[in-house]
Amino acid sequence: MRNSETSAALQYHNATKHSQESLLAGPRFLDMANRPIPYKIYSSLEPIPLPTDFPLSDVAALDAIATFNTVPSDERIPDLQTLAQLCFFSNGITKWLRFASGALFPMRAAACTGALFHIELYIVCGDLPGLSAGIYHFGAHDNSLRQLRIGDFRQVLVQATAAQPAIAHAPAIMVCTSTFWRNAWKYRPRAYRHTFWDDGTILANTLAIAAATRVPTTIVLGFVDESVNRLLDIDVQHEAAVNLVALGHTNQEAPAAPPVVPLHLPTAQLSPKEVDYPQIWAMHQASSLTTEAEVAAWRGRPSLPEHRPSSSPREPLIPLSPLDPAALPNDPIETVIRRRGSTRQFTQEPISFAQLSTMLTHSLHSIPSDCFDPIGTPMSDLYFIVNAIDGLTPGTYVLHEEKQALEFLRAGNFGYEAGHLALDQELGMDAAANIYFMADLESVLARFGNRGYRVAQLEAAIIAGKLYLAAYAFRLGATGLTFFDDEVTAFFSPHAAGKSVMFLIALGHPYKRVRR
Repeated sequence: MRNSETSAALQYHNATKHSQESLLAGPRFLDMANRPIPYKIYSSLEPIPLPTDFPLSDVAALDAIATFNTVPSDERIPDLQTLAQLCFFSNGITKWLRFASGALFPMRAAACTGALFHIELYIVCGDLPGLSAGIYHFGAHDNSLRQLRIGDFRQVLVQATAAQPAIAHAPAIMVCTSTFWRNAWKYRPRAYRHTFWDDGTILANTLAIAAATRVPTTIVLGFVDESVNRLLDIDVQHEAAVNLVALGHTNQEAPAAPPVVPLHLPTAQLSPKEVDYPQIWAMHQASSLTTEAEVAAWRGRPSLPEHRPSSSPREPLIPLSPLDPAALPNDPIETVIRRRGSTRQFTQEPISFAQLSTMLTHSLHSIPSDCFDPIGTPMSDLYFIVNAIDGLTPGTYVLHEEKQALEFLRAGNFGYEAGHLALDQELGMDAAANIYFMADLESVLARFGNRGYRVAQLEAAIIAGKLYLAAYAFRLGATGLTFFDDEVTAFFSPHAAGKSVMFLIALGHPYKRVRR
């Protein structure tokens, strides 16, 4: 099926919606003996150990989140130390959680659904200070690189992206992939959505660390899928590339690439057996681009039509009221990423409207890419259930991003409803605010084809990832939640009629247990 035949994305989206009926019809247990390991491990390659003890930058977390890295005129060549920082603070193990049983659990730099950590990072580079040209895999389990191919293969990615400018002038390119089974073990066909949710929170970290290390970056979603997968020599029935990230800038063109030959490198078995979910692979194939000409045409289409949450918002709007810059927390971004977790319980204490406003104004922009609008209106509208925000009446709201203001939709104490909409999780009920990213999916698909499903999910997740970091900069808590799709739309209707939920994040004060 071609990317332009958007019935595939709508069919997948509708088939993977959560409802009371779908939960009752599905399996109610997890096969713990078959749980996949949370890493991809190349068993025959020697590791190149990377550092984890990095000097703190002089960039505060909120500044790093909001910084837009413009492409410089001079060269910016990342060295091995910088690549190590980008990999570690994007997808590395930043701390270990000890359970009462004494067992240790690795916590990654970015949030991931189910803590299943199915996103993998690869680096394709020319000769860099401290690292020779080649293709490398980042192994989070031992914080090392492993060289898959020797030589400069960047030209393969230049061609695969139809000479996208940032890729054409990148001394290094990060490729993010998803190993689908590692998430589908728990979430079954819905795991394809999680591919972009979890990739997005990682990319939010990547952009912030790139800002702190002054490495220009561009996220690229337009590429010939088969060319990139073949370059990484991955089994496309089980793992696939989902985005590229251009790192740095050089005025030198990438040379002709060596031949791309099969590698057949052995990797550790993920689990005793894998369950196949054909819907995942069918959706990925339907949203794939097959030729350079198709990539160029996909990227060159007109922009999305101007959209607003409502053509006639009810006045008066409530302007966002961010804190004065002098009052902002100034912990460096590295400190905040190491601090970050996923909150498992909120205290129901209120947070201030100024804090919420600051988190929003610092998170909604600065996503350099080949398809997102870096300074315009996001594809998703942000709807809120406010339970405990000082300065806001409890109830529902929608953000008018272009006006930097909230529209008050309905008054009420909707904590119970927030918990129910989040699959009956108390986290939604106890959070100070729940933020729902809701997109007019049909308009997005009309612009981007089936690949628009990737685009809309990923943009919402990157913004949510920025909100994660902003919350922890304030020493607040955050967590991503799943949801009853159609019930969320109905709850915010008629205002949200026709829109689909892309992401849900809850913010509030975390309950802090005393560690013994």
